[in-house]
Amino acid sequence: MSEDRNIFSLKQVVSSIRKTIEDRYQSTYWVKAEMHKLNLYPSGHAFPELVQKEDGKIVAQINGSIWKHNFQRINQRFIEIVKEPLKEGTTLLLNVKITYNETFGMSLQILDVDPSYSLGELQRERQETLLRLKKEGLLNLNQQLDFPLLPQRVAIISADTSKGLSDFMKVLNNNKDGFAFFTMLFSAYLQGDVASSSIIEQLNRIQKVKHHFDLVVIVRGGGGEVGLSCYNNYNLCKAIAEFDLPVLTGIGHSTNLTVAEMIAFRNAITPTELAEFLVQAFQEVNTPVQQAPSKINRATTQLLEKVTKNFYSETKTFKSNVKHAMVFHTNLLLQTSRKLHAKTDLSIDRNRERVHYLQKDLVHHQKRLLNDRNTYLSDAEQFLSQNSMQFIDKKTKNLEQLERAIQLLDPKNVLKRGYSISRLNGKTISESNVPKENDELEIESFEYTLKTKVEVITNNKQ
Repeated sequence: MSEDRNIFSLKQVVSSIRKTIEDRYQSTYWVKAEMHKLNLYPSGHAFPELVQKEDGKIVAQINGSIWKHNFQRINQRFIEIVKEPLKEGTTLLLNVKITYNETFGMSLQILDVDPSYSLGELQRERQETLLRLKKEGLLNLNQQLDFPLLPQRVAIISADTSKGLSDFMKVLNNNKDGFAFFTMLFSAYLQGDVASSSIIEQLNRIQKVKHHFDLVVIVRGGGGEVGLSCYNNYNLCKAIAEFDLPVLTGIGHSTNLTVAEMIAFRNAITPTELAEFLVQAFQEVNTPVQQAPSKINRATTQLLEKVTKNFYSETKTFKSNVKHAMVFHTNLLLQTSRKLHAKTDLSIDRNRERVHYLQKDLVHHQKRLLNDRNTYLSDAEQFLSQNSMQFIDKKTKNLEQLERAIQLLDPKNVLKRGYSISRLNGKTISESNVPKENDELEIESFEYTLKTKVEVITNNKQ
């Protein structure tokens, strides 16, 4: 081991780092960061975790510190402008000083916060989401759905401890008319980084059982604009716009509308107002139903009176018309009967003469036809008598000639003329039955049958 090495204590090293940082970073800086965790202690001091995210992932992280006197001042001003206190999951513009402590390491000492920047970030995200949804034709998509006549089956997305949920259920369950609602809670985070993905997850769950519900409501208690930043998230707004059931919101604020409220089927300032709207939908159906019996009785009485009056009037008119019609048609029938009788007698006389004429003409034509047929038969008999024997003799000679030709074609007569038939294996010799040397042939003549062997074969076609 070398004896000339410089050895420093850990305190010397970190003190040197502290001095170097103090000398190098003497100014204050404005830094944009997300307050991931506030870490507010009972002492009044806060030690927040500051992060920067890209595509949902943390790409930078450092601890911060806000001393009690600064925290009270900053928080009060934030409440006055943003209408809510400093909270986790908020993007802030921080005035900081870079510090280093030998025990706690490096941190950013937060001296001030610009509340206006947080509001500006919200408006920027809100505007970008609106423009993107408009370009994709999604702004009014959910609002084009049909609203149920009786919105009885309600899927609720909320936190189970939410004051807004409690107010909503109180109005539904205690309505004076006793209308019964079926509700099911799909618990979700309603603010902060995870709120948008949590609500989307519950929408996906409802989608799988959507046939059990008439609509979806998203309710939460009041809050400032910063706490509502998740409701400007594009993915959440797109999921609401494209959902197959009407989505209603009551997220508890009366300032600028979030994009989620703008694209929802309907929005209410508070969960209570939203519940009253659902109850009113039942009342609008119930009131006409309650009034229906009296209206039906009144309308029925009026209708019967009108119909009875019209019936008597129509009956009177009908009797008069029938009477006139009967007189008219009786006279018309008598006239037609007289005309028909006269025309019938005339027609009978004319047709009787015509029949008599046709009978005489028929007898004349019948006699002439019989004479023509008798003459034809007589001529035919004479022709057959003269020509039948000549025809028979001619056909007999033709048959004798055919018989002699057939006899000449008989194989035996051919063999008599000195011809013979050669066979190989019982078949005549042909292109398909050609003999080879030393094959045994059978030769048949008129008087003999010879057997011989082939010695030489000559092809006469070549």
